[in-house]
Amino acid sequence: MNEKSATSLGQLARAGFVDVNRATDLLAEISNIDLTTLVEDLAQVADPDRALLHLVRLHEADRKVLGELTADSESRRRLLVILGASAGLAEYLIKYPSDALVLKNEYAISKNFDEAQLAELFGEISNRSDLVRANKRALLAIAAKDLASGWGFGQISAELSLLADAIVESALRLVQQNIAKTEICDFSVIAMGKAGGRELNYVSDVDVIFIAEPKNDHDETEALAVATQIATGLIELISIVDLDGEIWQLDPALRPEGKSGPLVRTLNQHFSYYQQWAETWEFQALLKARHMAGEKHLSEKYLDEISQLVWKAAERENFVADVQKMRRRVEHHVDIKVGERELKLSSGGLRDVEFAVQLLQLVHGRSDVMVRSANTLEALAQLATYGYIGRDDGANFSHSYEFLRTLEHRIQLQQLKRTHVLPDKSAELRAIGRSLGLFVESEKELEKSWRKHQREVRRIHEKLFYRPLLNSVVKLDAASARLTPAAANQRLEALGYLDPESALRNLQALTSGVSRRAQIQKTLLPILLDWFARSPEPDAALLAFRQISDQLGSTPWYLRLLRDESSAAERLSHVLGASRYATDLLFKAPDAIGMFADDQELKPRSSEQFINEQNSILNRYQTGEEVVLAARALRRRELLRCATADLVGLLSVEEVGSYLSLVTQSTIEIALEAAMLEVVKERGKELTTEICVIAMGRFGGLELGYGSDADVMFIHQPKPNADIEEAEKSALEIANKLRSLLMVPSVDPALEIDADLRPEGKNGPLVRTLDSYLAYYQTWSSPWEAQALLRAMPIAGALEIGEKFIEQINSLRYPAQGLANEHLTEMRRLKARMESERLPRGADPTLNLKLGRGGLSDVEWVVQLLQMQHGHEIKELQTTSTLKTLLAAKHAQLLTTADYEILQSAWKQATKIRNGLVLARSKPTDQIPTQVSELRALSFVLRESSYAELVEEYKKTTRRARAVMERLFYGED
Repeated sequence: MNEKSATSLGQLARAGFVDVNRATDLLAEISNIDLTTLVEDLAQVADPDRALLHLVRLHEADRKVLGELTADSESRRRLLVILGASAGLAEYLIKYPSDALVLKNEYAISKNFDEAQLAELFGEISNRSDLVRANKRALLAIAAKDLASGWGFGQISAELSLLADAIVESALRLVQQNIAKTEICDFSVIAMGKAGGRELNYVSDVDVIFIAEPKNDHDETEALAVATQIATGLIELISIVDLDGEIWQLDPALRPEGKSGPLVRTLNQHFSYYQQWAETWEFQALLKARHMAGEKHLSEKYLDEISQLVWKAAERENFVADVQKMRRRVEHHVDIKVGERELKLSSGGLRDVEFAVQLLQLVHGRSDVMVRSANTLEALAQLATYGYIGRDDGANFSHSYEFLRTLEHRIQLQQLKRTHVLPDKSAELRAIGRSLGLFVESEKELEKSWRKHQREVRRIHEKLFYRPLLNSVVKLDAASARLTPAAANQRLEALGYLDPESALRNLQALTSGVSRRAQIQKTLLPILLDWFARSPEPDAALLAFRQISDQLGSTPWYLRLLRDESSAAERLSHVLGASRYATDLLFKAPDAIGMFADDQELKPRSSEQFINEQNSILNRYQTGEEVVLAARALRRRELLRCATADLVGLLSVEEVGSYLSLVTQSTIEIALEAAMLEVVKERGKELTTEICVIAMGRFGGLELGYGSDADVMFIHQPKPNADIEEAEKSALEIANKLRSLLMVPSVDPALEIDADLRPEGKNGPLVRTLDSYLAYYQTWSSPWEAQALLRAMPIAGALEIGEKFIEQINSLRYPAQGLANEHLTEMRRLKARMESERLPRGADPTLNLKLGRGGLSDVEWVVQLLQMQHGHEIKELQTTSTLKTLLAAKHAQLLTTADYEILQSAWKQATKIRNGLVLARSKPTDQIPTQVSELRALSFVLRESSYAELVEEYKKTTRRARAVMERLFYGED
């Protein structure tokens, strides 16, 4: 083949060139190289265009060196793959062409590094410039082994770690030459992190800890001062970026107390810290500690002492909480700008492998010295060999980890920059893919391979802790890991299960036998157990899952739904682990799990859908009790729908209140129809009156919570020519029947009807006529009763009666002249009395959601005062909703924007926490708990990462709301 045909545009395109015209021009500038062979070699590199451009620049920089390198095929191939994969190394070679001759050194690029090789590569090191060049020469040799000789990630990362050791040792000698009195102390450097595990990247921060001891009875303070000079000089020499270039960052942040602690400590100071103050994550970091440079005997003494503490870390009292905190830290540190393309921290990334391995080592390494390697791949092999993970899982985990780390290396090689993000530009992806041997559809195949390994890592990460637990209680395949009962208990404890023995019994009950149900459970449980472990009460979640499975296990759709719809399984595990309230509802009707798979199914039903359901119930059942039982079953289903949607973040606090109010309204509407049906049957004649139910309080404001009763008033209006006494009697019977039907013992939660806000409270008639109500309010009512009417809203029965009632009371609740001074004084006095008398004895007023400072009552009384003062003239204030009133007050400039923001924020926070407490513990309460377990449960329900921050934020917000309330309601500065 002649040169012209060898460099035809078609052949260049087939060789992988993108800009073939430019490639033709560049090839014309090269002499003394057979172009046909050159193009064939370039076809095998990551980026032929870039490699050729750099080759031409190298040709211009030093033709003699290039001629030596290209004279034999192996050296030429090594050069070209590096030029095509790493612009960073290419730029270095163009600056220092002679250093490329290392690629001709067969010994340097075919053998593992040893002291002799490194000494040859380093040469005489007399200053930082020498050190930078020595590092780059060694990197060239390592890149040749990686890209041209096919060395695996494990070998390459070990070579990079040996290089880091040599850099630190050489730098240490340089620094010590320029510091006085170095003879008074021993000094050593401990490698940590990837350096400690001998698994460094091309560009990594190198984590270290510094240790020093005085020699020959020298003063400790003086020795530490000298050692600190050495450590500071070492960091500066290696980490700075100057005209000579950069090496990498030497990072001592993993030392005791981190950046706040002394740079250098003695052995005793280190041991004292780790014995008294260290957190679990620090022992996890120490898993990888090893000697790196300096006095080896000092490092060995340190490591001997520290290892005893490391392998007892799992016995620490706070081990479980610390482990969970570490997991959350990993998940929350992903930059949302790059998302899943973050190879290190994202789901299915490198941290999933490393965290899993290190946690298993902490749990099992305390009793088994055979699983203590600092190297991730070696540790994985040990864990599989000695039965702590399945062999297949161990092999697959290792394979995916190697792929992801190799991918990380290729990304970093491009510019010699520290990054863990897979680029999204086509050209970069194509080059990375080709560097991995993917020459056909490089970009597409790279994305495919990356996602496959990402999914595999996440799958194994989720099941790794749990599959052996299942093997402990039921016989699975022989190739899988199997734990002893004691080891299984330890692992469950480490994952947050407080009663491991009961958990194992539940697992046995779920997976025993050879039925299809048992087989599906074995597939599901590894993932479910992980989800349960993230909740505040994993034991309760697992028990609840067993109980529900016992009820539905023979139902074909149930396990199939959980197996095939991951969202349903995850939501079920979240509900069971987070909410006793929702779990109790599920126990009564577990078939409702069917709605978990679809966001649309969890969305609130519309009023029209409720009307259709009501008509269906009324047509299907004959007796009033049957109708109300069906209505309560419908209510239970909708409470579960609302709670689940709330728990998974699909509803706002306003939407929750609105929907709970709609569910309650629908239930009362059906119950009222049923009560009237029963009264007609009992009396044997048609009713002589019409009745309307008026919602009051939170119900009237459409702001009900999970623990709310339904505050109502009953109004009736006798039909024309009806006997008044007979009408009164039948109306009372209807109201009592409605209340009793809603409280009939049933599997469904009762709905308590509270009519205490009626005139004269419990001492007054349960039902009055419209005229009687109006006469009472005009003659006898107190200001607080007019205030209570601000939330009155007709919701069931003869709504036209309710509308007349609303028309007549508007002048009372929105007085034409505003609130009289004596009424304002009485209102303020009543508010103050409520705060002092109704707040539970001993309750912290800053943590009471209703009557506490800046709580619901404070906000609502401000709102209601504004309504009574200005509602007559500002129609937008005539609403029963607290938040709508606040917004209308802001628009009317009755509130500043700042006051509005503070009040609505306080109201929302208090309402959300109040609902969260019911969801978590299934008991209504207005007091934020102080027990840590209760607060953790609350923060989990509310999807808050820190219960302490949740409480502090509430206190801060309500403190501001109290100040606004005192200014607006009491008129205080």
